[in-house]
Order: sequence, then structure tokens, then C-alpha cells
Amino acid sequence: MDASSLPSVLSSPEVQAFATGFPILVLHLVVTFGLLAMGATVYALLTPWREVALIRQGNPAAAVAFVGVLVGLAIPLAVSLSISTSIRDIAIWGVATVVLQLLAFRVVDLLLTGLPQRIEKGEVAAAVVLAGAKLATALILAAALTG
Repeated sequence: MDASSLPSVLSSPEVQAFATGFPILVLHLVVTFGLLAMGATVYALLTPWREVALIRQGNPAAAVAFVGVLVGLAIPLAVSLSISTSIRDIAIWGVATVVLQLLAFRVVDLLLTGLPQRIEKGEVAAAVVLAGAKLATALILAAALTG
């Protein structure tokens, strides 16, 4: 490619679409990751045990349980991102999915009584069950979003 063809490449529809779309992509990602961080923070504050502190102490069960929360929040947020057409849309559906998922997580925590204490003791089996239940609710919520 010589220097004279460079301006035509830069003005191609593909490059122009990228130049227009890339900043929007980044903004959508920032909003969605912000919602994920907000949801994970709220969850960590609402749980009866302190998973982050347990993870820092090397508790593998707490790590598995918290990964279940992160992925469980990310699944419906990803679907929300894929069906949304604007930042406002992402924010509205994202907040709705985070709130619904946090409520579902709380119900799962209440139904699976005794698991928090077992996770605190480092029982990975309990954490896998808890993470699995949270992922299952995330998949159902994500499917509901597609409607």
C-alpha cells in the first residue's frame, strides 16, 4: 500500500463505523462494569459473612461462592447489554437485573440454610452448591430478559 491510498483506507465505511462505534462500545462497557461492581459491592455488604475478608485469608469456599455471585450478576447484565440500545436502556435494565438478582441471591441464601457457616469453615462443597444455585437463577433471569 502506498501513501496515496492511505486516505481512502481511512475514509472507508468500515473505518468510519469503527471510529463512530468504538467510543459507544467503551461507554456501554463502562456502564455495565460499573453496574457489576455496584451489584457485587451491595451483595458483599448484605451477606451475613464477609466473603472478601475470608478470601483474603485464603478460604477457597468463600472464593468459589463469590465467583458464583460475580458470574451470576454478569450473566443477566450481559444479556441486558445485548438487548439495550442506549446508555439509558443499559442503566434501566442493568439496575433492574442487579436488583432482581440480588433478591434472588438472598432467597437462595435463605433457602440453603447453614451454607454460610459451612463456607466460613472452608467447605468447598457448600460453596459449589451455593454458586450453582446463583448461576441457575442468573440464567433464568437472563432468559426472562430476552422475553
